[in-house]
Amino acid sequence: MAKFFYIYVLLVLGSVNGYSQISQTGSNFELQGVVKEKESNHGLSGVAVSANNGEYTLTNARGEFKIRVGMGQELVFESPKMETVRHRVTSKDYLEIEVGTTNQDNIGLSRSSKGERSTSLYHSYIDSANFYKKKDIRKSIDFITQSLSQLGIGNNKEQLAMAYSTLGEVYQYHKQYDLAISSYKDALNANKTLRTSLLLGKTYVLNKEYGEAEKLLSPLVKMTNMVPFQRVELYETLGDAYVGLGDVDNAVAFYGEGLKIADKNQIAPKTIDLNSKIATAYAKGNRLQEANAYFNNSLELSSGQAPQRAVQEKEKVADFYNQKSQYGQEIQLRKKSLEDLKKIPKNEVAGGLSIENDSISAQRINYKIANAYIAQDKYDEAIPFLEESIKNADVDDDLLVRKDATRKLSEVYKYKGDYTKALETYQEYVAVVDTLYVRKEQEIARAAQFNRELASKQSRISGLEKERELTQSKYSLALTEQQLVAESIKRQNWIIYSLIFGMMLMGLAAYFFYRSNRQQKLANNLLALKSLRSQMNPHFIFNALNSVNNFIAKSDERSANRYLSDFSTLMRAVLENSDEDFIPLSKELELLELYTKLEHSRFSDKFDYEIIVDEGIDIDAFQIPPMLLQPYIENAIWHGLRYREDKGFLKIGLRQKDKRALEISIIDNGIGRKKSAALKTQNQKKQKSKGMGNIKKRIEILNDMYKDKVDVFISDLETNGTGTKVLFTIKRD
Repeated sequence: MAKFFYIYVLLVLGSVNGYSQISQTGSNFELQGVVKEKESNHGLSGVAVSANNGEYTLTNARGEFKIRVGMGQELVFESPKMETVRHRVTSKDYLEIEVGTTNQDNIGLSRSSKGERSTSLYHSYIDSANFYKKKDIRKSIDFITQSLSQLGIGNNKEQLAMAYSTLGEVYQYHKQYDLAISSYKDALNANKTLRTSLLLGKTYVLNKEYGEAEKLLSPLVKMTNMVPFQRVELYETLGDAYVGLGDVDNAVAFYGEGLKIADKNQIAPKTIDLNSKIATAYAKGNRLQEANAYFNNSLELSSGQAPQRAVQEKEKVADFYNQKSQYGQEIQLRKKSLEDLKKIPKNEVAGGLSIENDSISAQRINYKIANAYIAQDKYDEAIPFLEESIKNADVDDDLLVRKDATRKLSEVYKYKGDYTKALETYQEYVAVVDTLYVRKEQEIARAAQFNRELASKQSRISGLEKERELTQSKYSLALTEQQLVAESIKRQNWIIYSLIFGMMLMGLAAYFFYRSNRQQKLANNLLALKSLRSQMNPHFIFNALNSVNNFIAKSDERSANRYLSDFSTLMRAVLENSDEDFIPLSKELELLELYTKLEHSRFSDKFDYEIIVDEGIDIDAFQIPPMLLQPYIENAIWHGLRYREDKGFLKIGLRQKDKRALEISIIDNGIGRKKSAALKTQNQKKQKSKGMGNIKKRIEILNDMYKDKVDVFISDLETNGTGTKVLFTIKRD
């Protein structure tokens, strides 16, 4: 009966866990919010907002952001200006994040009413430009032009850089790479930012200026104040540049570094992209075995993503199979792509689903499947896919694919000897070519007109900037003259006042500096102690749970219940004391006795134990850091007594050393430190060094704060190296 009860509990826990996972990975929604500075209540711009589903954005000039997330996911807010903030999404309501900044020089500056109005208009125009960035390039550029006209003659380098950077993004999205590069350079001349540098590097790669991209981005690798997503983007773009330069080894190295960071920070889309790009780099270097392995990784990872992403990866891998002439695998993968396409809304497919400038659509995939069959001389299998490709292309008005598929169908009929159908299909092909030719002429005319409009708008922007610079120069000259007169008067007053108040200020500064140092040192020590306590997380929790599992497996319900009861009592006491620097010694002894009892119940055949407390000790008069003795007892049992061939003994003793000091001894007759170290794996050695290092740091900080309150000495029990003796000396307050 007990066994069925435990199975029922496990099933309930598993269903709850599964529900929580489903709820966290459910459909995403667009969350809107703002990041504000606590003191001034002003929005913070340029804050990186990332979610653990891989979504990423930056706050705008007013601190506002939009990001697609799901319920239960975690948002991370990062910026060099502020401390990192984490927030768990629990509702779809507008989110307000208040943060403290590390540099408030630029927060809450007073402005004149005219300046506030001008700045407000500037931000409105920039936001409008971003809104139309992908929808209407003309409107977007017009709004950027209007934002530049609002800058006036103030010290607005950051705003000028933001306008040019936004202009560069508009040009980049619409594949006007030369204009985008020029705009990004203007933005960097006004104000150097990491974001603009990364955008310029990407555009260099898109424009096939790989050497320029490498020259720009390589120095950024040494930067330290970079959020994980930006670091991944930096390594990815450098990898793209090296692929373009034909340096496969360097490309794979940078992709690999980016992949490590993406894995560590759970940036799922980038993990897929980087696996895919590593595979592509290996394929270009003709290292097909490595390429195949990484393509398999990217396929597996993309299967858990949205259908759009899964289709993109399948098509990329299918292209790889095509290059290797593995037509069977190519066809199988492309057929899966067709199934995935049916799950995607039509407008999202038409919105630009592509890989490396090759659009992804049902007609193109059907056409590629047909080509794979033709390469194997399977003409009958190819015909239905060519016909389906022509049909889909006709629905989507895709003349390019329709032309290619019609010509290929005519050739297939010719190969099969059906010259009547071949002629009919060829005539259809000629008609499509004529239509395509007319349309191309119209597109060329529209493109020429579009380029003229872009040139006109760019000239207007350049004229505005020259006019602004000229006005700025005149204003600066007049302002400098005025400042020189005022500076002369101020200098005279300063000499007089400085002589009177100099000594007073120095005295006050020295006092406040001394007090600040003391407070900062205390705060640092308290923070370090809290951090070290949080790192303890003793692994005996997991060992104890394994023991409970063994009792259950043996149907020993009574032992399991008794062990769980003692274990819960111990954990409750540990959690209650976790925030304290010191607790009464009596409490620590209760914890140690309970912990030793638990370990003895697990290893009763390995050791016996005894806890001896001298009768004359006033235990309540002494304080001890919580969980300080437990790791040494744990080491004695796990690394000393557990490896004895016969039964060992653990002795814990407390005696009064003098009126102000108490001595605690932990003695075991185990195999000894030297032999235990020889038996350990590398991972166990690493874990031990971390645990002992943690305790050593805690003792050092506590002794610094409380004047040598705790002392520890460890030695071998016997001259032959067996056994271990640990002596603690604790002083009374």
